[in-house]
Amino acid sequence: MPTRPRAPGPNGPRRTPSASSPGSASAVDWKPSEVVIEEKGPAMTGTAPQTLDTDRRHDADVHRLEVAHLDHDAYAVDIRGHHLQVDQPTEAGGTDTAPTPTELFAASLATCVAFYAGRYLQRHRLPRSGLRVRAEFTMATDRPARVTALRVVVVPPPDLPRQRRDALLAVASHCTVHNTLHQPPAVTVELEP
Repeated sequence: MPTRPRAPGPNGPRRTPSASSPGSASAVDWKPSEVVIEEKGPAMTGTAPQTLDTDRRHDADVHRLEVAHLDHDAYAVDIRGHHLQVDQPTEAGGTDTAPTPTELFAASLATCVAFYAGRYLQRHRLPRSGLRVRAEFTMATDRPARVTALRVVVVPPPDLPRQRRDALLAVASHCTVHNTLHQPPAVTVELEP
């Protein structure tokens, strides 16, 4: 992928603290949990990359979103002008007005698998009608709070030829989110100065 030259900010290039930088904000190290994609019975497109002015080794396209507090445990998410919310169930102290962040995490994997499966079917001129993807996840019973297992089941269209099933599963299993879970990115959590 070609790189774009960095434009210095008004005060020169901005440095972003990393987990190994002295004095940097606390970093969260994330390790992938078990992810199983099963069959039962292309790169993401449409995102608007933006360039972040940093001193990192490789320039990269950066995708941004913003989360803002609404009320109690509810938060609004703005992604390229698309709006969604997260909340917590009432038994966890929330008002249950929206899915939890963890549910959206599982939904992210399931929808990515569905997208790749759908594109495979489209590419081979096969019907997508009836394509479904189900996901279930298990939370850890110890600390830190985390997902310990994710199971994704691809339900192919009823008219899918038998000889296409393995290929459909192979393509769906290599979606962007699943690949990211297998090769996790560096994650830092920091406070704005």
